[in-house]
Amino acid sequence: MKEDLSNHLNDPRQLEMLYRKDKRAFKREFSALYPELQGQPLAEFWNARLTHDSGETYWGTRQEILFVLIASLLAGLFAKLPAFFAISEDFFYPRNIGFIVFPALTAFFAWKHKLSSGKAAFIAGATVLGLIFINILPDDPKSDTLILSCLHLPLYLWILLGFTFVGGAESNDDKRLGYLKYNGDLLVITALILIAGGIMTGITIGLFSLIGFNIEEFYFEYVAVFGLAAAPIVGTYLIRSNPALVGRVSPVIAKIFSPLVLVMLVIYLGAMVYSGKDPYNDREFLIVFNGLLIGVMAIIFFSVVETARTKLIRIESWVLFLLSAVTVIVSGIALSAIIFRIWEYGITPNRAAVAGGNILMLIHLLLVTVQLFRLALKKGNISAVGKAIAEYLPVYFVWAIVVVFIFPFVFGFE
Repeated sequence: MKEDLSNHLNDPRQLEMLYRKDKRAFKREFSALYPELQGQPLAEFWNARLTHDSGETYWGTRQEILFVLIASLLAGLFAKLPAFFAISEDFFYPRNIGFIVFPALTAFFAWKHKLSSGKAAFIAGATVLGLIFINILPDDPKSDTLILSCLHLPLYLWILLGFTFVGGAESNDDKRLGYLKYNGDLLVITALILIAGGIMTGITIGLFSLIGFNIEEFYFEYVAVFGLAAAPIVGTYLIRSNPALVGRVSPVIAKIFSPLVLVMLVIYLGAMVYSGKDPYNDREFLIVFNGLLIGVMAIIFFSVVETARTKLIRIESWVLFLLSAVTVIVSGIALSAIIFRIWEYGITPNRAAVAGGNILMLIHLLLVTVQLFRLALKKGNISAVGKAIAEYLPVYFVWAIVVVFIFPFVFGFE
């Protein structure tokens, strides 16, 4: 059925025949393919037809459920390695936090997309290389290059996951945008899972305390750890099995938060001037400033991806453009601040990493802002904005490789 669907995606008559032949199999295979097809008129029609008022949640095949259970168990066991083998938690978690979940998600998409052996070997080799390299770095808590490698390794693993998600189709912008949408949906569904898990935790501990059992330590040491590791894996499975599950929630969140973040950012910049604080002379403030920049960039990209799936009204175009323009100002301030600090105090691994990252983000923001401006003036279209976002993503992969694998040698593991 999956092969038939893939071969007749643009043939309405043949799709109807396949649907009537085996409705259950059609729905299962279409649900698996839909995340890659979002935005295509015929795919949107079938998604609406199959999910409209059905009131049903598709739980996937036995193989998928078994995969999720095994992957969740392995992720939880990996997270508990320090307890099983007396490994220092201060050594293990900063270096390996990304390996708790990313390899499981990568394996899931490699399996679902049936990656060729060559591509699968590349992904596996790159993942193992990261795992070995980060764990053989000298154990010096004061080493800036070690901290930078630990911070950028999740970005490296995230882009490897993206390569797997798009099936190795490096030039397919739609699939790259689909990957960003998946990340936004995953944040929403994982947050809901964690909220539900938190409620369950409170109820469970409370009920056991009523009968004289204090299970807090055991619960958080084992049940909560396995639950946290499993949450994004289960969330991914739910998104893939039921694309409409959060498909209606994410666009609403994007529409609400874009103008709110714009207002907050403008007020914050004004308050920063009034307070007298600046990122030029306050290192901690510069760190927070850069964190703000990354967060706002993520919101802009998420909003663009979500609105690209719906009809964009003009006011939304202007909101996204103004938000992007203000973020360019924030990025420019952050970059000038780090250049000032390099000029005054010299180059260090941290300053080099922040300067390089800020330069890349500023260039990316400028490319997106230009397209958003054209869109607001009705001289461009949302697909051009999406293209500006998608085509730049591999640059971050190259930068992650530089910081994780090259910085330690360039700066002598300082």
